[in-house]
Amino acid sequence: MDGRRYSFLLVALALVFISMGASLAQGQGKAGNNKKAPYDAASTHYEVLKPSKKGQEKFLCLARGACNGKHLTCPSQCPERKPKKNKKNKGCFVDCSSKCEVTCKWRKPNCNGYGSLCYDPRFVGGDGVMFYFHGAKGGNFAIEGLGSRDYTWVQALAVMFDRHTLVLAAKRVSQWDDSFEALIVRWDGEEVNVPTDGDAEWRATDSDEREVVIERTDETNGVKVTVAGLVELNVKVRAIGEEENKVHNYQLPANDAFAHLETQFKFTNLTDLVEGVLGKTYQPDYISPVKRGVPMPMMGGEDNYQTPSLYSPVCKACKFKGQVDFASI
Repeated sequence: MDGRRYSFLLVALALVFISMGASLAQGQGKAGNNKKAPYDAASTHYEVLKPSKKGQEKFLCLARGACNGKHLTCPSQCPERKPKKNKKNKGCFVDCSSKCEVTCKWRKPNCNGYGSLCYDPRFVGGDGVMFYFHGAKGGNFAIEGLGSRDYTWVQALAVMFDRHTLVLAAKRVSQWDDSFEALIVRWDGEEVNVPTDGDAEWRATDSDEREVVIERTDETNGVKVTVAGLVELNVKVRAIGEEENKVHNYQLPANDAFAHLETQFKFTNLTDLVEGVLGKTYQPDYISPVKRGVPMPMMGGEDNYQTPSLYSPVCKACKFKGQVDFASI
């Protein structure tokens, strides 16, 4: 090894599987007075202060660098990080890294943005190129997908890192109702309840030094997941509507709304060796092989990323080792 500190992450989907290798550039010191654990991202290293008289949230940046000690205030267009009406109001995103800024963004996946995974399933890679990846029909990629046609959706994903596994999945529902919670969250095999009041977030208490936070971005069926130093995910559960079913001629059964996940990934400190269906598109010299200008550009390589199950890290191209003993990697 070259002496650098490495961590491995694997994101596995019920239909498609992604393996990622991530390098951590932060120090190895323990958490201290104004220092967060070494895995915590500088962008979210801040202290929440008393809001302004107009209700705009304020923050004191604690991250090392030029932004250390700076005060940031949410703009009037998005005065809160977690607005109660997420569908109508943008949230305030605080970045205490070298950017040292606050911006207004929608708290939901952008299906046309970098690192997105939506629809049947359609990716937008780190290179900005859109492609489809359907996996192997009848194989382990399609654990809960529709088997009689070539239409498939992501039913669940598992984020594996260190010695932990975080699973997000969509419940099977016969008729869709926005007020019904169709999102399932499991941490190391145990189902967890993400609160709907207060900060509306759940934090792992047994994730060693790495901060793991799941916060609601909507009253139901929408969350943002942060695994510090590795990845952020915006996840939303949605169904195939009647009109969408007719337009695309999916011919779905009347007793299944086909609730599925829409996801957008943001990876932290990826190495040049990053792999996976989505991961390889972040390689610095990557050139997409998909045919552009066609309605459905397809990405192959199923054999490289197929695993025995959603919880298995084993595939031909997977780098994940499922351990934090860096000396043995």
